[in-house]
Amino acid sequence: MNPYSYHRADSLEDAVRALAASPDARIVAGGTNLVDLMKYRVETPAALVDITRIEALNGIAETEDGGLRIGALVPNTVVAEDARIAERYPLLASAILAGATPQLRNAATTGGNLNQRTRCYYFYDIKTPCNKREPGTGCGAIGGVNRIHAILGASEHCIATHPSDMCVGLAALGAEVRIQGPNGARSIPFADYHRLPGDAPERDNTLQAGEIVEAVILPAEAEAYAAHHSYLKLRDRLSYAFALVSVAAALDIRDGQIASARLALGGVAHKPWRREEAEALLVGGRADEAAFAAAATSLLAGAEGREHNGFKIDLARRAILRSLRQAAAGTPQSQTDKRIA
Repeated sequence: MNPYSYHRADSLEDAVRALAASPDARIVAGGTNLVDLMKYRVETPAALVDITRIEALNGIAETEDGGLRIGALVPNTVVAEDARIAERYPLLASAILAGATPQLRNAATTGGNLNQRTRCYYFYDIKTPCNKREPGTGCGAIGGVNRIHAILGASEHCIATHPSDMCVGLAALGAEVRIQGPNGARSIPFADYHRLPGDAPERDNTLQAGEIVEAVILPAEAEAYAAHHSYLKLRDRLSYAFALVSVAAALDIRDGQIASARLALGGVAHKPWRREEAEALLVGGRADEAAFAAAATSLLAGAEGREHNGFKIDLARRAILRSLRQAAAGTPQSQTDKRIA
């Protein structure tokens, strides 16, 4: 490893000051992603800011408008096992339990999950070109082995995908990200937090220099999806693998009709993939195959496969249909027995 300085922040303000003082600094908490990247020399920060003792980043609490606030330091396991999450936002609990291993979920934090980096082979191999790791060097995946790569929203500079399961669930629930930074506090709708690669794939999200994630807010209205949801994750092996395709489906069904709907895909783009037009096709009608097919076609509009990942387009379409059927029936995908229902 390269030498680096280390600062243990004792408050949110202290952490923001430390980040401002060292633009190359990285935040460390659970360490499940950053430490790996440092071992591979993908990340070589000059400074680490340890936020694990900042009390303001802990806890799950009710918000004034009836939602829930999840602090950035709350471990993934705690979120998934919280009784309020399980009852009111079970889609989020299911998405979290689909990811990683119990040991990793015990250490990984909410803020860290939002900011984890791609698992693209070329990003991790410092001997290969990668515009995300080293801007201007090219993309090894384009023309290389690209089985796990993006079919939506990619650019000529990068075809990497975002690896998080939790973020796909949060995208479907319309969460909000609370930020603290040198210019004070602000909020970012979850749909705007992660970004497509464009010509700057080294930027995964819309955080500005010196900003830190304080919390994630689950809106009260997303409780309407508690009865009809499913998180379906398709991967190469049943345990400890990132998604080839994942689907978060959430339906609010009243008197046999869909009052509102949310769909988000994982494993297919540089960010959790939503398209409001696709969701609108479901609203106002019955939860039937014709509506599901129309929504799947709309959500996958513009999908483009490459030499090794063209299969993901049909896989995603089938996964969307299956996840919507599970949601409509109120029989969500089990994350315990791993079998695809």
